[in-house]
Amino acid sequence: MGEVIHKIGRRKTAIARVYLKKGKGKITVNNKDYKNYFPTLTLQYKINQPFALTNNEKTFDTSITVYGGGATGQVEAIRLGLSRALCEVDEKNREILKPEGLLTRDPRMVERKKFGQKKARKKFQFSKR
Repeated sequence: MGEVIHKIGRRKTAIARVYLKKGKGKITVNNKDYKNYFPTLTLQYKINQPFALTNNEKTFDTSITVYGGGATGQVEAIRLGLSRALCEVDEKNREILKPEGLLTRDPRMVERKKFGQKKARKKFQFSKR
């Protein structure tokens, strides 16, 4: 496997493009080290999760471009992209990642605001008289 595997992960409004190739386990997000881009340990753990579960921590170099959404949305979009890429590397990884829920696209999005209303569901105050 010399070629690069390209997969896309999405969550809410965050979109992550994941490029996976054989290497030493280096992860870059938007041309920065992922530990600088996501300083908190929880977010770093979420990025490492697919690698840790499939025992691939030091086998792949990953470059990721991500935009839209907030930190958590971006991390979970990356996690989905990584999981999809690892499934393409080896079909056995699917059996490990699927029960953990890492291959599920989270469809929840912000509901749009409707005209004649204050927010998506909240109405303007109603006055009877």
